[in-house]
Amino acid sequence: MEDKIIEGIAYTLPALVTGVVAYLILGRFIEQDEKEKTFNALVEKKRESLPTKLKAYERMLLFCERINPSKLLLRVNPIGENIDNYLQLLIANIEQEFEHNLVQQLYISDDSWKAVLTAKFAIIAKLRSSAENSETAKDLRENVLIDYSQQESPANTAISFLRQEVKKMI
Repeated sequence: MEDKIIEGIAYTLPALVTGVVAYLILGRFIEQDEKEKTFNALVEKKRESLPTKLKAYERMLLFCERINPSKLLLRVNPIGENIDNYLQLLIANIEQEFEHNLVQQLYISDDSWKAVLTAKFAIIAKLRSSAENSETAKDLRENVLIDYSQQESPANTAISFLRQEVKKMI
């Protein structure tokens, strides 16, 4: 009887060791295969989403260009001499551009979105403060253009930030 038990153990032990080793090796192969599939899916997702993200950055760069005061004031001429009407027209133009590009925040980084918002609010604040020191719509245009000829526009700062973000992505 002891011989049969020893003989059973002699046959069972190598089979058990072989089974455990096979299980461990197979487990590693399966785990490696899952990691590879996950990695490939991530690479594919990034490759598919990159054009969308780049388009969003392009749109936001265009938005910043369009709200840049030197370009905005050349594009949007005053209808009359009333400074309040002209200020409202400029702000409405900025807001309209912003609303047109609002969805792009889904595709750009939070820091990029904050840079764009900061530029927008800074430009509007500057327009309002310049309006307080101006008597006519023409004076407002001149004051804003003079101010931004002496300092960098917040739109240019946002554009630089957006460019850096795109360089990181590519």
